[in-house]
Amino acid sequence: MKKRILITLIIIINGLSLFSQDQNLRIMFYNVENFFDPVNDSVTMDDEFTEEGARHWSWYKYNDKTAKIYKVIAAFSKWQKPDIIALCEIENRYVLENLLKRTPLGDSEYKIVHKESEDFRGIDVGLFYNPETLWPLDENFIKVRFKNHPDKRTRDILHFKALLKNKDTLHVFVNHWPSKYGGAVATIPFRAQAAKTLRRATDSILKVNPNANIVITGDFNDTPNDESIEQHLGAAAPDKSTKSKLLNLNSALNTNEYPGTHRYQGQWSMLDQFIVSAPMLNKENSVYTNPGQMRIGYIDLLLEPDKKYTGKKPNRTFIGFKYHGGFSDHLPILLDLHLQ
Repeated sequence: MKKRILITLIIIINGLSLFSQDQNLRIMFYNVENFFDPVNDSVTMDDEFTEEGARHWSWYKYNDKTAKIYKVIAAFSKWQKPDIIALCEIENRYVLENLLKRTPLGDSEYKIVHKESEDFRGIDVGLFYNPETLWPLDENFIKVRFKNHPDKRTRDILHFKALLKNKDTLHVFVNHWPSKYGGAVATIPFRAQAAKTLRRATDSILKVNPNANIVITGDFNDTPNDESIEQHLGAAAPDKSTKSKLLNLNSALNTNEYPGTHRYQGQWSMLDQFIVSAPMLNKENSVYTNPGQMRIGYIDLLLEPDKKYTGKKPNRTFIGFKYHGGFSDHLPILLDLHLQ
């Protein structure tokens, strides 16, 4: 009798576990900090990431970084593997393929979405998706152009459209907006243009379907309160009074628990974000989430003491041009969606 009860309990527990995982979709984003292979690409400015280059980037260091990226994904996602893993600061498709080939990540049969961008340094955005939980409908790489700087190039905005298990559709946008290199104020127009480009894409979707499920993620090189995010993209804090079509989940995070995703000169900044379409915060929606379903990888594995400014900082791969051997200068972020 006891044995029969025990077997029944195991079946119930396993069933609940499977139900919980089947009814949730997990998305992870990670700026992996200069994930280059050591091969010199004659088309892009990647010379410093070669064995003879300024950073003395070797196959040993590259393979070590590949292993570390997998460790971050495994440690942060824990019991449930992400259905989508979005990455930025990757050099090419090869590094993505090698990440699957040389780590246990490949055991999950992830598929790759990637395209070479026109970025002068040769860095792109890309993603892995789980074909068991998402069925791809479309992929598009949106170019960002700058009116007063026609020769400037940056990373594409990746738009991935997929069918979910509950037969609804999900739009995912992966971003890596222009950095503050050259001055924070001087580069504001570049991020503003990236925001406007993304806004046109999301507006076109919401015009056709006001209840569309949209998840926007990436390294925006701006915080949720900056002009590019609040004004040009139109992403607001998820407050009950707002009528914004896009809601920034980072705005609702406890900054004592999650001070930021990037640290510069002792100051944390919330550069890596999740923004969703407003219907996704409605509990009756077919795809539902809330700010509590978002987390930042503020874990010991990825942090080290900040000896100069006190506190902790990301354990990064490079400090300037000096090889430090860490993981990345950014922390990963993760969002769970519930499917109904």
